[in-house]
Amino acid sequence: MPRDPKHDILFEPLQIGPKTIKNRFYQVPHCIGAGSEKPGTQAANRAMKAEGGWGACCTEYCSIHPESDDTHRVSARLWDEGDVKNLRHLNDSLHKHGALGGVEMWYGGAHAPNMESRAVPIGPGSSASEFEYLTFSHEADEDDIKYLINLYVEAAKRAVQAGFDIVYVYGAHSYLPLQFLSKYYNKRTDNYGGSLENRARFWLECLEGVKNAIGGEAALATRFAIDTLYGPDGIEAGDDGLKFVEMVDKQGLLDLWDINIGDIAEWGEDAGPSRFYKAGHQRPWTDEATRIAKVPVVGVSRETSPDDMAARIREGRLDLIGAARPSIADPFLPNKIDEGRVGDIRECIGCNVCISRWEIGGPPMICTQNATANEEYRRGWHPEIFTKTASEDSVLVVGAGPAGMECARVLGERGYDVHIREADTETGGRVRKIVKYPGLSEWARLQTYRQIQLDGLKNVEVHTGVGKMTADDVLNYGAEKVVIATGSHWATDGTNSITHDPIPGVDASLPYIATPEQVMMQGKDIGDNVVVLEMDGYFTGISIAEYLRDQGKNVTIVTGLGGVAPYTHFTLEAPNLHRMMHEKGIKGITSSWAESVSEGELTIFNLYRDGYKRYAEPVTGQLPRDAGTHVDIIKFDSLVVATGRIANNSLYRELRARKDEWADNDIGGIYQAGDCFAPRLLADAIFDGHRIAREFESKNPQFAQPWIRERQVWGHETYPKLTDRETQV
Repeated sequence: MPRDPKHDILFEPLQIGPKTIKNRFYQVPHCIGAGSEKPGTQAANRAMKAEGGWGACCTEYCSIHPESDDTHRVSARLWDEGDVKNLRHLNDSLHKHGALGGVEMWYGGAHAPNMESRAVPIGPGSSASEFEYLTFSHEADEDDIKYLINLYVEAAKRAVQAGFDIVYVYGAHSYLPLQFLSKYYNKRTDNYGGSLENRARFWLECLEGVKNAIGGEAALATRFAIDTLYGPDGIEAGDDGLKFVEMVDKQGLLDLWDINIGDIAEWGEDAGPSRFYKAGHQRPWTDEATRIAKVPVVGVSRETSPDDMAARIREGRLDLIGAARPSIADPFLPNKIDEGRVGDIRECIGCNVCISRWEIGGPPMICTQNATANEEYRRGWHPEIFTKTASEDSVLVVGAGPAGMECARVLGERGYDVHIREADTETGGRVRKIVKYPGLSEWARLQTYRQIQLDGLKNVEVHTGVGKMTADDVLNYGAEKVVIATGSHWATDGTNSITHDPIPGVDASLPYIATPEQVMMQGKDIGDNVVVLEMDGYFTGISIAEYLRDQGKNVTIVTGLGGVAPYTHFTLEAPNLHRMMHEKGIKGITSSWAESVSEGELTIFNLYRDGYKRYAEPVTGQLPRDAGTHVDIIKFDSLVVATGRIANNSLYRELRARKDEWADNDIGGIYQAGDCFAPRLLADAIFDGHRIAREFESKNPQFAQPWIRERQVWGHETYPKLTDRETQV
């Protein structure tokens, strides 16, 4: 199918300094947890996007020196010859597909914890970071400033050696150049502080030094937060932001502006979660930069609509469509637009689970929509190519939730005869409940994408509204293989991860107690005064609290965790979620749990009510510290319990108990996918269904096949060597 002519503008080339990008699709720098230490993963992930049509692909932030070490998180690095070799593999892989490679040179200043290097970062001042714990910088004198500029210069030379086409001086997200530029950080009174001209001097000198170092062999870019959203205390677009753009352009230092907004402490204002920010939320700021910039401008806003992308280019609001999360969700987004297959785009849902893995510090990056993200190298997975099966087996998938739909989709792509049967009248499973929560409507894309793909597969039949299948139904169905994907449910008795037992008095069959399913799917009546008792720690407790508060209920959240919805700190939703709680008057009680429940009363205790002094000697049958007895009584009309999810595994257990009947019914194997195997993140449930389908011919696809582990193997050369040191041990 030919592409729509209105999208032609997206495929026009553009000159960026000495380089030409083949189209307007630009994967901006974003983290994947590979850095320079996992060159195979790094190269394969970005190269997959290049194969999918992206005109340029950048690394994540790339440290220029051990003084800028972000451990426990993973950055790329340009410290030595080993990094050059590893990153050259990335660029060689990109260039095979005609894509440009970009590197975002990073020095964190006060925001670099340096846990591995144990070096002391240098910054414009010596104040502590507001983002990292116990991280301080050394205040630079003018000799230090020359030293810092030279670090960028030397790293830029290594970047050219590594084959990069675009070299960044990274100043967004409150890193070093912006620390000098912003009044919020810069309290200096010398030539690098005070007036805008002085505060801009460090950044300008860095750009000049790097431009000379790369000598026209690469384009020079900078990533700039044109507004830190602090008001006049920081950078404002209408003041220092636009003035700085004009200053740089006047000196002719730059080939590309990468414009965003926000700071480091709340960088969710840039990488906006869909709960609060829809596509295009940065347009008012990037529009201003494009209006005055004399070189091309790339900006981000989680764009997924080809029509919107084309309009932004056509209207002169951007020169390049920057994307991080949409490129993760669908590496082949440009090619699908080019081929007129817009309906096949796997659109980002803005859940920010990809970001959460970087925030936690645990690679690899994952994606809720795209199970193959970061699996390109270590498992050999391609998001659009599937090994065709030689098997003539038919497969029954029981359950059309996220895991079941993904499993059926991949099995169908591989050529299996697939029947997916869903008890309810609609597919989607628990996604249908989630999308009713405030701000989470875009998560429906998990269902719609998979439904579209299943509808297009002639060898897949989707049967809905069939009711719950019994073991006899499965055994007699006629399928040679079976995947059970029946999901999970919230405990109706208060079973939780604190006591690992039910809570006395909790019974969701009672009129004054409800589970999230009963509220969102079954319409159970809820009184005016509500307590949400939760141990989810992610979106469910806070979302149902907001949902009920929006209906005019008085809502209190009680959680055994140290804060409300702590996982949302990793998805960048937390700051605005807590603002929402404050603004809407949702009360929160943390580090507390339920001792018992009776009609209208919840008895809670603080988890740390016991004495802090431990007894000197053990006494069998007795707590080894003074037992606390204080409790608080909270009155309620309705209690919503989101205490723990329970696997819907009764069907599998019955089938397992009747395993001796499988062969008589020509069944070669029965497996579990998703939450019925173990409740977890949606991303992990979908991955589970995908992996099982990819590995369906293995001896037991219930368990994963080995993957490549990138690591230094003992006895091989290292970089640097201890003998490179000026002083020897």
